[in-house]
Amino acid sequence: MKLNEEKIHFDGPAGAIEAIVENPGAPRGIALICHPHPLFGGTNTNKVTQTLARTFARLNYVAVRPNFRGVGESAGIHDDGRGECEDMLAVIAEAKRRFGDLPIALAGFSFGAYVQTRVAQALAESNHPAQRLVLIGTAAGHVEGARRYATKAVANDTIVIHGSVDETVPLANVLAWAEPLDLPVIVVPGADHFFHRRLHVIRDVVTRAWRH
Repeated sequence: MKLNEEKIHFDGPAGAIEAIVENPGAPRGIALICHPHPLFGGTNTNKVTQTLARTFARLNYVAVRPNFRGVGESAGIHDDGRGECEDMLAVIAEAKRRFGDLPIALAGFSFGAYVQTRVAQALAESNHPAQRLVLIGTAAGHVEGARRYATKAVANDTIVIHGSVDETVPLANVLAWAEPLDLPVIVVPGADHFFHRRLHVIRDVVTRAWRH
């Protein structure tokens, strides 16, 4: 299945939001996918983010990969997740106008996963909850060189995937966040934060979950 990538711009609270969109045609949902921390080189072309987008496109979702504030052609400056959450809500609203009032899946990697927990909370509070979340290498607790992340609670069917040797976000951080939520965590043996040589595991786990 050949997927065509298109760069489009959405209107956001701080100005234009650049995004890569893969539309399989006659989609069954919209998948919003968020990239890692912009102050540490994160963009929407990150390999984990790209893997998530292609996986969802093959599952017949419109895969939308925005660049956060200040990245690429996205306006604004980094806002530690607050403004980024507002931007993603604006992208969801405009994506629904463009592609149809479809179910919303949220996926994110690292800082992007943290942002998606905030987006999911906002959607739930507005009585339009996300269909499901996929969180990879989730920023939680104290992350060296960044800050402390107060990652939000998520639904217990959320797919949480973490590497056993993640050197950026220690596995213990994610387990500590997940434990009071009774939230299972899929641990990939030997995987580092960026899932080098383990990207296929992310693809396979998500694909199985959606086809179950």
